[in-house]
Amino acid sequence: MSNTIQRKVPLKGIDQLRLFGLHDRNLRKLEQSFDVTMIARGNDVIVTGLSDRVRLAEKVLVELILLVTRDQDITENDLDTVIALSDKNGEHENTLENDLNRVILYTKDGFIKPKSAGQHAFYEASAKNDIVFAIGPAGTGKTFLAVAMAVAALRDKLADRIVLTRPAVEAGERLGYLPGDFREKIDPYLRPLYDALNDMIPADKLKRYLDSGIIEIVPLAYMRGRTLNNAFVILDEAQNTKFNQMKMFLTRLGINAKAIITGDITQSDLPSSEASGLVQAQTILHNIEGIKFAYMNERDVVRHRLVRDIIKAYDNYEGHNVSSHSH
Repeated sequence: MSNTIQRKVPLKGIDQLRLFGLHDRNLRKLEQSFDVTMIARGNDVIVTGLSDRVRLAEKVLVELILLVTRDQDITENDLDTVIALSDKNGEHENTLENDLNRVILYTKDGFIKPKSAGQHAFYEASAKNDIVFAIGPAGTGKTFLAVAMAVAALRDKLADRIVLTRPAVEAGERLGYLPGDFREKIDPYLRPLYDALNDMIPADKLKRYLDSGIIEIVPLAYMRGRTLNNAFVILDEAQNTKFNQMKMFLTRLGINAKAIITGDITQSDLPSSEASGLVQAQTILHNIEGIKFAYMNERDVVRHRLVRDIIKAYDNYEGHNVSSHSH
């Protein structure tokens, strides 16, 4: 049987109005959710109740304090999210802690965290290595997760800027024939990167970042000759890079730079005679310390449930065709 305990959570230097909400409504909601009492006393909150309830309420409170220290307002959505992540039954002591530690970013629509084993392995690899290759089929969240990690690094001042790039290979030599100025010609190829950013950063802030160059979105060809210091760099659709392009990209990294390279090696748009720089990189770089390859498969698909079945069906079809041709 759990005993009644009392815990003190320090609030030194915390904006209490922001944390507690108007008329202390955030505290009241936590009290109801965890069946505890919370009393603000000077620079502390005193939490009283059954021990397992108090421990959970305390963890949630600490997570909310973290949000406030990152200069974020606590919305009702944030509160619901953090409470929902907590283990209401108290069966798994560290469930909440683990889940909250995996939250990469809080957005207006909730939060972003790894949702599958493959995504989690990718996230862990990125935390421990300066260069990570995330390889897997469409819909596994490679680009979205990479952009979330970059935005979190910018927020936490681990990087001064974000550089997002992808090869505009489908455009090839035809770029000149597309209507509009350079930006309009190239934008369709970079659109998925803008879409990801729009989900994570308020529009006015994103515009400011783009205008000032804190976030830069450029075609791969424009990376030549640059050195990127204190930057979080993402190369997307890397299956469409050639050998020289991949080498050029990887050698742009300067001091305190981090890179994520994403791609789907089953979907190259390069001419069939041209080898993919992403495929070659797996062989060339596989045993360099600080470089990690994270692989995802159809089990990591986070799009429409049918996408997973479609990938599987195509894999089976291609596998069957390969084996029938080899006989």
